[in-house]
Amino acid sequence: MSLLVVGLSHRSAPVELLERATLSGDRGAQLDEALRRGDHVNEWMVVSTCNRVEIYGEVATFHGAVTQMSESLCAATGLDLEEVGDSLYAHYEERAVAHLFSVAAGLDSLAVGESQILAQLRTSLQDGREHGHLGRALENVAQQALRVGKKVHAETGIDTVSKGLIERGVALAEQRIGPVTQAPVAVVGSGAMSALTAHTLTRMGVTDITIVSRTLENAQRLATATGASVRPWDERHDVIAGAQFVVSCTGAVGHVIGADEVRAGRSNDSPAQVFLDLALPRDVDPAVGDVAGVEVFWLDDLHTVVEADGSRTELEAVESMVTEEVAEFALSRRAAAVGPTVAAIRRYAADVVAGELQRMDARIELDEKQRAQVQLTIHRIVEKLLHTPTVRMKELATSDDGGDYTKLLHTLFDLDPFVSQVSNIPREVGHQGAPAGRQSGGVQ
Repeated sequence: MSLLVVGLSHRSAPVELLERATLSGDRGAQLDEALRRGDHVNEWMVVSTCNRVEIYGEVATFHGAVTQMSESLCAATGLDLEEVGDSLYAHYEERAVAHLFSVAAGLDSLAVGESQILAQLRTSLQDGREHGHLGRALENVAQQALRVGKKVHAETGIDTVSKGLIERGVALAEQRIGPVTQAPVAVVGSGAMSALTAHTLTRMGVTDITIVSRTLENAQRLATATGASVRPWDERHDVIAGAQFVVSCTGAVGHVIGADEVRAGRSNDSPAQVFLDLALPRDVDPAVGDVAGVEVFWLDDLHTVVEADGSRTELEAVESMVTEEVAEFALSRRAAAVGPTVAAIRRYAADVVAGELQRMDARIELDEKQRAQVQLTIHRIVEKLLHTPTVRMKELATSDDGGDYTKLLHTLFDLDPFVSQVSNIPREVGHQGAPAGRQSGGVQ
């Protein structure tokens, strides 16, 4: 079994295509159904956020699974495979692990360093469990990705990068409207990015902040933490009309701020107004930028923040940590993979010993004590013969130049690749004076 990820993200696809690829409504269920009908993907997890749609799968074949995942995604979203072909990417095995760990760490986010992706990954995990398409293999790698993400945020300064993103947006706004500390500000939404925005603005000295959100309880909690005021969602147009700087990140499907509403809220003597849209799909209709006296900035306009002083250093530290975690995970997978082979070799040896003892019984008559001594001697010989190869097999499995020794051993010993029952060489049968034997147990 092998890990594969196929998907679209802000790094590979234009915004317009990502907006059409969202798994809203019953599209998620349609994707699950399409994947179930195929033969190449045994378990899967879907990560669908505002800036990515990805299918992580434990697969039997590479090419067949890539085709199945790609066609299933297109079938669920109504996209044409030829249309998305250049935007789709696929990562396999360790590259897939590295990609997932980078996503969890916030390195692959449009707002680099944001931590909301961890909650989104947990949601994807839970969804896979509830719908019965998440197995142990994917569960293990996803849980490790969550641990990596938490470790990154706890031990590095990557959070400062996403804060810098907001500060970059403020700097752009101030070039048009002057100091934001002297301007009324509206924050549309109350999720993680909206909370980051409100806290960053408060830290910068902005005191006139109004939060509008569909989830009033979240908005009130955020307002309490930042000293902002709250208005209900149906009053958002009035709030926007009265603000000079509007930051929006709702996660809604479709525009929540339209050109007609913005135009209706302005007059000839209205001050300049700046919109900062941090959402994907976009919250702000691009036509808003055509309204007189209004300018709109998108996430793409803020990418230069990673080149700011200190940000590159933080990102390099995170990248190094992710690389180390991927290497450790790969070693642990290799070590775990060799276990069934070790067990199969020991089972093979146990079967040989049992067969030879049976032939000996047919030719030589021994009393119980003599037979037990012969069996113990054979056991010790075989154990000594297997000890060094077993140790070396485990060592080679976790080395970079180990090669596919498990396949070689299966070929040399003619082992059944599907047999993984753990066996030990029987030490004795029926003699109470010799050490007790075990029919099954852990690999020595």
